[in-house]
Formats: sequence, C-alpha cells, structure tokens
Amino acid sequence: MDPGKNCDEILIELRQRYPEKFASEDTIFSHIHRGDKIFVATACAEPQYLVNALIRFVEKHPKAVVDAEVFHIWTLGVAPYTDEKFKRNFRHNSFFIGGSAREAVNQGAADFTPISLSEIPDLIYGGLVPLDVALIQTSLPDAHGYMSLGISVDIVKAAVEKSRTVIAQVNAAVPRVHGDGFIHVEDVDFLVPHDEPLLEYEDHADAEIVEAIGKHVAQLIQDGDTLQVGYGSLPDLIMPRLGNKRHLGVHSELIGNGIIALMKNGVVNNTKKTLNRGKTVATFCMGTRETYEYLHDNPLFEFRTVDFTNNPLIIARQQNMTAINSALQIDLTGQATSDSLGKKFYSGVGGLAGFMRGAALAPNGKTILLIPSTAQNGEISRVVPTLTEGTGVTLIRSDIQYVITEHGIVYLKGKNIRERAMALISIAHPKFRPWLIEEAKKRNLIYRDQAFIPGKRGEYPEALEIYRTTYKGIEIFLRPVKISDEPLMKDFFYDLSERSLHYRFMSERKDMPHERLQDFVVVDYSKETTILAFLKQDKKEELLGVGQYYINESTHTAEVAFAVKDEHQGKGVGQELLHYLTFLAKKQGLVGFTAEVMVDNQKMLHVFQKMGFDMSRRIGSGVYELTMGFRN
Repeated sequence: MDPGKNCDEILIELRQRYPEKFASEDTIFSHIHRGDKIFVATACAEPQYLVNALIRFVEKHPKAVVDAEVFHIWTLGVAPYTDEKFKRNFRHNSFFIGGSAREAVNQGAADFTPISLSEIPDLIYGGLVPLDVALIQTSLPDAHGYMSLGISVDIVKAAVEKSRTVIAQVNAAVPRVHGDGFIHVEDVDFLVPHDEPLLEYEDHADAEIVEAIGKHVAQLIQDGDTLQVGYGSLPDLIMPRLGNKRHLGVHSELIGNGIIALMKNGVVNNTKKTLNRGKTVATFCMGTRETYEYLHDNPLFEFRTVDFTNNPLIIARQQNMTAINSALQIDLTGQATSDSLGKKFYSGVGGLAGFMRGAALAPNGKTILLIPSTAQNGEISRVVPTLTEGTGVTLIRSDIQYVITEHGIVYLKGKNIRERAMALISIAHPKFRPWLIEEAKKRNLIYRDQAFIPGKRGEYPEALEIYRTTYKGIEIFLRPVKISDEPLMKDFFYDLSERSLHYRFMSERKDMPHERLQDFVVVDYSKETTILAFLKQDKKEELLGVGQYYINESTHTAEVAFAVKDEHQGKGVGQELLHYLTFLAKKQGLVGFTAEVMVDNQKMLHVFQKMGFDMSRRIGSGVYELTMGFRN
C-alpha cells in the first residue's frame, strides 16, 4: 500500500486486494454456527454497529444462530442478546457484570464467571475458554495495513489470536493507541467499515463525599508515586484533588477522564516510574470523546494486554506503587466486597485483588480502599458488622491497608480484630456508630464494656486537625483523640518513665488497663477536649504527646494537663500542645485554665509561665495549684 494515501484510499485499495473481507453482512454472520462461542470487545470499545447487525441477522434468520454463548468482560451499553426473546439464540457469559447485563445475571438468564482479569488470556490461549468468533472494533488501517484496537486491548488481543473468525468494525472514531493493540488486516477475516461515536462514560457521585474522600487520599499520595485507579465513581473523581502533586506515574488497568486531566496539567509525567518510564500504561479506557482524542497517536501512552498490566508480579516491581480502588461493603474484621451484595451479583473481581496484592508487595507500595460510609441516600451503612449473607469476599482481611470514607482514614495492616473493628467504626457514618458498637460487642469483636458517646457530642471533630512546627523546628501533627486510639495511648503511657507518669498523674499507680484508657479516648467534646501530637510517618504515626482539658461549667474554666514522651521533652511539643488547647478553649468561650503541677516539675511550670497567662498559684502538699486567666 502507498504510504502517501489517505484512509479512504487505503480502504478502497483493501477492497481491491481483499474483496472476500468485505462480504455482505448476511454472508459474514453466516459464519456463526449453532453453539458457537462469540467474543464481544470491552465496555466503551463495544462494536455497537456489529452487535446490532448480528441481532438484525438473527431476527431475519432465527434458526441460524442457536445456543451461542456470548463472552464479554463488561458490557456497558449494548447487550440486546440478553433480551428474553433471544434466549434460544444466545446465552451471555460475563467476566465482569455491567449495568445492562446485571438484571439478566441475577435472574439466571445470563452467566457470570468470577475471575481476575489478568488470568483470562491464559484461559483463552489454553482452550479453557474456546472462542469461535470475535466481534471487535478497530481504527482505520494505516499505510502498512495495521489497525489499532484503540481503547480496549485487555483480552481482545487474545480473542483475536484464538478465534476461528474475526469480524472487525472499522471505525474512524477509534483512536490509534500505541502499545500491544495493533493487528494486521490479514489477521481479520471480515471488515465492516462503519463510523459512529464510541460509547462514552462519565462518573457521578455526591460532590461533598468526593471532596472529603479526595482530601484524605491526597494526604497519602506522595510526589513520584505510580498510581492505579480502579473502576467505580470515586477513584476517578478524586483525581482533581491530586492537582498539586508532582511527577506522578500511571500503571493501571483502567484510565478515565481524571487521569487524562492530570496528564494535561503535567501532574502525571511518568518520569519516576521503575518500569515503562515515561509511559502511561493501561489496558483499556472509559471516558469522553475528548479523552479518546487525547489518546490518538499519543506516544505518552502504552496500552498493554491485561495479563501484563494486572499481573501482581509486574505490579510488585514498580516502586512507590499505589493502588486506589473502591468497594461496596466492608465488615468490621476487614473483609471487603466489590462484586456482590448479599445474593445479588453486582460487578466482578476485575483487577481489584491483583492490584491490591501487587501494590502491597511493591517497594514502598501502598493500597487504598475507598468506600462511601452509606448507601441508598444514607439509609444503609456500608461498614457492617459482617458481610451480608451470600456476599462474595473480594478482598480478604490480610489484603487491606488503608481504608478511607468521607469520615477519615484508617490503616488496618497489622491490627488485630478488636483494633480493626474500632478503627472502622471510627470512620463509619456517625448515625450508625452506636449500632456498630453494639453489634461488635455481641460478636465479641471488641470489649464488652466498650464505652461510646452517641450523637454530636461524641463525633470526631476532624476540623481540629492541624500541623504546627515547634521552636526546635519539629513539624508535628495535632489532632483530637479517636475512639480507636486506645492501643496508641496504651503504648504512649507505658513508654513514659516512672518520673513522667508520676508528674502527670501524681500517683504511684503505674498500670493503664482498658478501663482506665477509655477515659482518655472516649470523649464528650461538649465537656472536654483531648489533643494528640504526632510525628507523621508514611504508614505509622508516632505519638509524642497528649494534652487535655476538662470544662468546669460553674467557673467557665477548664482543668488542663499534658504529657510528652521523655525523649521529646524540651523540644517545644508541650508548648505547642498548650498553645493549641488554649486556642480551642478561647474559641469555646472559656476564660482560663486551672492546673496542678508538682513543685519539683519545673519544666512544666515553665511551659505554663511562657504562655503569658494572668497566673496565680498557691502551694499545698508539694503541689502548685495554678489559676491561669486568658488575656485577649
């Protein structure tokens, strides 16, 4: 073929060279026999015209195609073969359930094969999923006769190579995408030129929930991380929150509009990737026309087959790999589902487990599971005591690291069941927390005497989280105590020297059992405030200090106390804690603090004196009783 010719001229030349490939539709579809296995390309790459043409053929020749099985990863919008009237002709078998096939699957009129997508090419090549006919969609051929599979390479390449008959809808709207997705005209049995817009996909979710979850995700993403962004509305929609990051990379199953926007803004440039540096790697795309246009002949992209992109061994080689996925439901032990709710099949395994396990094994890798705290307009909690009966476990307890709802972040790796339950309850929707506490007690997941304060008084005040730098230059993170902080508090108090314990509690008692710790972590924020000071680390927070005040309503003052780990004393941590507690107390309209300080605890006395309070003190039994009025 002449490289100087345009696409129309190339098609004309192809018709002349391969007239048998441009047969009538009746001739083409007559190659589908009774009982054949038919493959249809994925999601937004579905060859809409071809599928509808097949249906028209069957309507004209109802006995020509009988008991055919239609294989599909995911049907997004074109699935007429699932209609009841075609049940003698077709049986749909999906590896991932889309909306248009969900009802048919759950009514038993279609099949669902649960499997990780990375394993499907091996099923095809090994003959466990034999294919007779492949209906695919391609770009226009180039001057060398090569056509691109466009926005869906995934298992389509394997289907093309193993099917007896390959029928391609040649569509000018399909972008030419670099990578594994090129096939030659000679590898296709029939060509059906037909231009039509590709199916488009846009995610939608509650804007406030997206904003809150996106803010939490942004705290975990570091410059230079390589991202996988999974299916579901949340992962793609939170991408704008990463707009201030630098040098991000992408190695993903799916890319959507959010990733493309980050590439256009220069946030994703793939310069720090370990593998495929400089390339955004994916296996299929779901987005808008503008996204597809950006993919066209763009050397920044490399679409690979799904057995490469989703292979946990490949993913684990990518340094700083971060997998961001979503779930439908999670129980208090850390089991999560993304494929079904109770006995209703919803989607599928997809690439979730592969990416979550691969990223967890990667050097400095991490996994993030996103889940809105409620469903059905806030009527149902997605954090549940146990997964609903019949629900498939997509992620087992050991798979999950970070879990994020709009109410916060928790880290589950290494936590025991009690700690997991308390952590997940802390990020559940506030109105369901009392119920979750009681259900967890019934199941012996947490302490039977676990205290809890329902309603606004006990809600975690996330707005009080701040960063401060001490006069010694140490950046610390200050936040209110959480009900799930009991293990942290226990370790903190037992790390204090006997001298520091004695100064803090003015008692010879050295034990800190659960019953006593509850007084520190179960807080009625209308009556008291407890602030913790941390050194922030990637997967762990080191607790440096604890500050508290308890309101005395009769005097409109508060009794204040704080403690700092011995090795961090004298570095400004206590001073910053007291500064922040003072700010919060003033904000509540309090007029001052009271405190008791042992006479020989001159360091703590000095911290109070530096605050500039209107201070008076009296001494009794070796203890200073301080009264400290706030100044404007």
